[in-house]
Amino acid sequence: ADGDLDAAASAIIKGGFSYSGQRCTAIKIVLPVDSVYDALLAKVHDKVKKLKVGKPEDDADIVPLVSSSSADFVQGLVQDAVAQGAKLHGGEGYVSEDGTLGGWKRVGNLVYPLIVDGVTESMKLYHEEPFGPVVPFVRGIATPEEAIAIANRSKYGLQGCLFTQNVDDAMRLSDMFETGTVQVNGPPARGPDHFPFQGVRDSGIGSQGITNSIHMMIKTKTTVLNLKAPSYSVA
Repeated sequence: ADGDLDAAASAIIKGGFSYSGQRCTAIKIVLPVDSVYDALLAKVHDKVKKLKVGKPEDDADIVPLVSSSSADFVQGLVQDAVAQGAKLHGGEGYVSEDGTLGGWKRVGNLVYPLIVDGVTESMKLYHEEPFGPVVPFVRGIATPEEAIAIANRSKYGLQGCLFTQNVDDAMRLSDMFETGTVQVNGPPARGPDHFPFQGVRDSGIGSQGITNSIHMMIKTKTTVLNLKAPSYSVA
């Protein structure tokens, strides 16, 4: 609750919508405590409205997804959430083709950026990785500890992010996160490269990184030179 909301909103935009959400470290779910929920949602929504949607060659922020099946999957998650009461917050001028999806907009494989507000445990979007420009927000969280408990129940565990101005809380809450990496006051990221890149549960086995990768690609060989006279103590 004491985190910098402007920094958190910027991190959500970068972590949730860069590469149109098509990266392993993309934000899967946002778990704000109730005391800052609406303020944070408003800040993120303001930034979503400013995202440029179009083609990669036009230097757009949001570009088409890799396939129509990917776009279909994302749309299915959104439709399921809306059917169960979630609200949509998209960009300016979003018009639903059938009048049932409020802020939803899709043109072919191009899915427009979207916040899904009020996602609950019964919704598919609560559990699944959309791999698209859709970021779900969950209401009804009283404490940071409750938020982390929800995150730890996920089948994913690549990275977690938290925002606080208290270094003691940063360390305490980071220890509670069951993820390969915890980003404090910043978005999810691949680097720094000299750190191990790793996940738990369905987010991976083993580690990547400069040292880790070198160890994976080499085979250690041991040569033992046995001298006539012992040169060290042998147990």
